[in-house]
Amino acid sequence: MTSASSSRAFRANHVQIARAVFAAIAAIMVTFSPDHSAVVGMAVFSGFAIATGIVHLLAVWLVYPAGLRWPSLALGVVTLLAGMIASLGPVRTVTGFYAVVVTWALVSGLIEVLSGWAALRRARPTRPAPVKSGHVEPWSDGTPAATMPRGQARDAVVTGVLGLILGVATLCVPAGYALSYTVEAAQATFTLTGITIAVGLFGGYAAIVAVYLGIAGFSPRPAVTPAASEKEPV
Repeated sequence: MTSASSSRAFRANHVQIARAVFAAIAAIMVTFSPDHSAVVGMAVFSGFAIATGIVHLLAVWLVYPAGLRWPSLALGVVTLLAGMIASLGPVRTVTGFYAVVVTWALVSGLIEVLSGWAALRRARPTRPAPVKSGHVEPWSDGTPAATMPRGQARDAVVTGVLGLILGVATLCVPAGYALSYTVEAAQATFTLTGITIAVGLFGGYAAIVAVYLGIAGFSPRPAVTPAASEKEPV
């Protein structure tokens, strides 16, 4: 019998590619923008988060079977909500950027790390399987089969860790930081502020995620284990 997961037109690697595209757009916008103010940073983050959140929410129905939907649903709700908040004019301040981006990075990163780590633990056998009647029986300790491929789970952990790093790194940059410096060749004085660094950190995060998920999305991966998804709740 053909499983539901194998007959789906969209797969997990399509989600990774879509996420990589939107992250790449955000990274390009931050990199080539001469203005790294809170307004510009929030505008770029808002577009990135709303688009990525929609991808996660669509994947709940189009990609993942029952039992594998909760991480995508949680990520979609958190990311879409963060993008919508960032789109509000009164929130597009230095404080607003720190509050929204840091909260999103830590929460979404934690969701991905926990979901990926749990899948990796379930995929790891704890003891040899007994042999009965000439064939290998399921694990005697009742360990469930892996709910997602190890590669996909590993990608979730890595992406989640990158999000946590973004949140922690941004927190380490004081919002009120300001350093004035002079470029003799241009005969001009510039000021490096905390928000400039924070927006740059988000751009760097987006670039790394775009490259990593792009490679992961185009790499061949096995399909989700159907037996596990049928046993687990939504």
